Amino acid sequence: MSIIGVSSEVSIAYESFGDPEDPPVLLVMGFGAQLLGWHENFCRALADRGRYVIRYDNRDCGLSTKFDDHPVDMGEFIAAVSSGDLPTALAMVPYRLREMAEDGLGLLSALGIERAHVVGASMGGMIAQTMALSCPERVLTLTSMMSSTSENEYGRSSPEAQAVLFAPRPADREGYVAAAERELVWASRRYGNAAALRELAAESYDRSYYPAGIGRQLGAMILSGPRADALRELRTPTLVIHGLDDTLIDPSGGKRTAELVPGAELLMIPDMGHDRPRELWPRLIDALVSHTGQTGTA
Repeated sequence: MSIIGVSSEVSIAYESFGDPEDPPVLLVMGFGAQLLGWHENFCRALADRGRYVIRYDNRDCGLSTKFDDHPVDMGEFIAAVSSGDLPTALAMVPYRLREMAEDGLGLLSALGIERAHVVGASMGGMIAQTMALSCPERVLTLTSMMSSTSENEYGRSSPEAQAVLFAPRPADREGYVAAAERELVWASRRYGNAAALRELAAESYDRSYYPAGIGRQLGAMILSGPRADALRELRTPTLVIHGLDDTLIDPSGGKRTAELVPGAELLMIPDMGHDRPRELWPRLIDALVSHTGQTGTA
């Protein structure tokens, strides 16, 4: 693991796998999740298929820069948004998805990579979309996985999934790890694995327990607004992947994304929820290798 400055105010923690001479694939993680969310063995398997794989911590997460000078109270923020008090909500959050996208592109620049294949999951899909929209010349292909266009009508969470998402976890390690099992609510019905969820939670807690960043990342998502009009103009080769069991971001989010992006390929996967079960890695990796192989190298 390395940490590198990507701007005057942000340093990003990252890891890479494979041969730097192979086509680069940047993996962008989702809301509140560290780079660990892209399992090391998944990254190695993709690298073994001839890709130079880079996973990283978003700002306000893991070992990347934290914005402690801008505390956000989740309850106050949600109340402001719900009541339509956007000036108050806007003032609470110091960045948007655009700045998070710039972090990823800045990481590529710092690594000497001009263009890359960008794969984002959940909020990471929103960030990846933003990268392709803001700097299309730098994104060889886009893969938007279990994500959405941020339009309110599409990709809505079930009440049960939303309750788990916003429920605070215990601050002690034992309680934090045990609470990870709640995420089975949005996992694959067939392959959902409580032990794997606990293992990831324990590893994440030990590496960097940092709940303070969650409010700012949530604000960045909500306040960045929908991307529907911009996605209609996107010309980057795009693959949209979504699990049919997803209750955190309903499959309509993926379908809508593919509907808007001209020429996008839509891959709806049975037995996948808002997760990447090990049993489905071969199918996911095959899809990524196929998609990222169509435009050559950086």
